[in-house]
Amino acid sequence: MNMDPLLAEVSRLHFPNAPATSTQLAAFEKRMGWRLDDDLRAFYLHCDGCTLFKPRADALYRVLPLAEIRRARLAIRASDADQDGAPSVFTLVDMQDSDYVVLDATQRESAHYPLFDAFHETFPEVERIASSFAEFLERALRSSNRAFWLSSEA
Repeated sequence: MNMDPLLAEVSRLHFPNAPATSTQLAAFEKRMGWRLDDDLRAFYLHCDGCTLFKPRADALYRVLPLAEIRRARLAIRASDADQDGAPSVFTLVDMQDSDYVVLDATQRESAHYPLFDAFHETFPEVERIASSFAEFLERALRSSNRAFWLSSEA
C-alpha cells in the first residue's frame, strides 16, 4: 500500500505536526530498541504525529509523536510489571480515555507491524485491527471519525 496519497490527505484535511528528522528517528530507534517499519518511517518523516478530523483537544485519533510513544503497560496500567503486559507492546495511537492502538515490536509480518486495539479494561488482551500502519491509516481516514474496528461495517 502506497503511503504517499494517505500522507497527502493527512496534510490536506487533518492536523499534522511538523516532520521528524532522520536524527530523531535514529534516536527513537536506539532508545526503544526496535526499528520503525517503512510505513511508520514514511509517516514520521512526513509528520511527527497528527490528529485526524479534529484538533488535538477534541481528537479521537491522535497518532502519537515519537517522544510520546511508550510501553503500553505504562500508558494503560501505569505499571512496568510483566503481568500488566509484554514489554514489547508500544502505544502508537491515543484513542482517548486510556484506549490505544498499539504495536508489538516482536511481531513483524511481511516487513510491517500489525496493529492492535488495546482497550484499557481488558489490556493486556489485544485485538488485531490492521496488518500495517498504512492499512490502519487508510481505514481511519475513511472512518468518519469512528473507531472503524468497532463498527458493524468494519
